[in-house]
Amino acid sequence: MILLSFDIEEFDMPFEYGKQISFEDQMEISIRGTHHILDILKQNDVKATFFSTVVFAQNAPQIIERINNEGHELASHGYYHSDFKVEHLASSKIELEKLSGQKIIGYRMARMMPVDENEIAKAGYTYNSSINPTYLPGRYNNFGVSRTHFYQSGVLQLPASVSPIVRFPLFWLSFHNLPLWLYKFLLKITFKKDKYINVYFHPWEFTDLNDVERFGFPAYVRKNTGDKMIERLDSLIKWMKLNNYEFNTIKSFVANLK
Repeated sequence: MILLSFDIEEFDMPFEYGKQISFEDQMEISIRGTHHILDILKQNDVKATFFSTVVFAQNAPQIIERINNEGHELASHGYYHSDFKVEHLASSKIELEKLSGQKIIGYRMARMMPVDENEIAKAGYTYNSSINPTYLPGRYNNFGVSRTHFYQSGVLQLPASVSPIVRFPLFWLSFHNLPLWLYKFLLKITFKKDKYINVYFHPWEFTDLNDVERFGFPAYVRKNTGDKMIERLDSLIKWMKLNNYEFNTIKSFVANLK
């Protein structure tokens, strides 16, 4: 099973690189990118999971409507992208359910940072996909965590996919920077071992990020963004469908584990 997921959020990443960006621009870029994603999924008849912050959902009702109408899953990415309080676990779930009419069963912490699993359980989530089980300098070291799904505090943990043995991450930065043939090879051997793939992207990757003065991003973040990213993801999905990989939402995947 291929589990594609997208973290839809306020585009606040330029702040990490010392740049300023207005809230209006943050939303415009993320909304535009999410429409590109939804277009690709619709053209390829693929369902996916969208982890949304409440702030994004409140300011992008047309996106939430498309997610619902086109059969995708909505999950929680917190209330805000750059501010977290424990009470946001429950409040984001409640608010997203009000905004979408969907039952929210999944959570992903902003920037894949640690979160208390007992609090996740208390807030009523069925699964948590907030772990990248690899080592990224300056971000996290999760070599001691299971590569594949497991239960903790009564909550299903669904780590992002990494390759067997060396735990090379298959997340968004790898997709941007690796030759497509190599990314496909890593995906293929990981799927053969795990029987599923869990990969995630962001809407702003599907917009042009090459303005260094505006965004401040290094080359490895800017590479293959915008139209190149749209073409790349479309090409990957077509390749996976040609090779008989099946796609589904995380909600459906979790239901089939029971």
